[in-house]
Amino acid sequence: MNGAFYVGAIGLDAQQRALDTIANNISNVNTPAFKRSTVRFSEMMALVPDGDVVRPDLGASLSSASGVTSSAIAMIDQQGKIASTGNPFDVAVQGRGFIELAGPAGQTLLWRGGTLKVNEDGLLATEQGLPLKAGITIPADVTAIEISSDGTVKGVSGQETGAIELGQISLVKVDDAAALERLDGGLYAAGESVKVADAAAGEDGVGTFVQGAREQSNVELSTEMVQLLLVQRAFAANAQIVQAADQLMALANGLRR
Repeated sequence: MNGAFYVGAIGLDAQQRALDTIANNISNVNTPAFKRSTVRFSEMMALVPDGDVVRPDLGASLSSASGVTSSAIAMIDQQGKIASTGNPFDVAVQGRGFIELAGPAGQTLLWRGGTLKVNEDGLLATEQGLPLKAGITIPADVTAIEISSDGTVKGVSGQETGAIELGQISLVKVDDAAALERLDGGLYAAGESVKVADAAAGEDGVGTFVQGAREQSNVELSTEMVQLLLVQRAFAANAQIVQAADQLMALANGLRR
């Protein structure tokens, strides 16, 4: 009887995690460059003693299901819609790839684009003040910038008749985007297990830059609502298991009297 409680509790916990993930996706449907997560379930196996099997070398044991585990996988490689903003300091990545940023502690952070600004030291940086790892300096007399599809940054000043090249924003690609650690502000950190390689925009399987645009969330509300209904039904089914086990336990306790 206790096994029924155990099975129901594990199912409730797994479905609760799925509900939390879906709720987080829905709450970020309007967050720029947000990447939705999907929940994957996997069965946990354990070795249990089996007296009927003689295995003197490994011990008498058999594999038995001992529960289920769930993990949220961020769908970072799924492209969000590119929406035009008209702001020349907005930049988006159309396709795969990340922009490298210099973190506050010297670590490398990855970014899918957003709003740029010029720091006090003249470096081109994100809205949060993190400079691009490319180290592009914007002179004080520059009144406008141009970002081409390959990441070349040009500045326009009142004294010059044409645009002058200031540097180039490069992209990097990773071997396993799902292994990236998601941080606040649309940032990602690559752990030791993730391989990061430089890539030219528009080549090597990476995307291109789009100036005056921002990538929107890749959350589809209709898809999330369908998943929400499925998870809610699974949660209710596991709750019924616990309820039925409780009723049977009450009957068993009544028979003892």
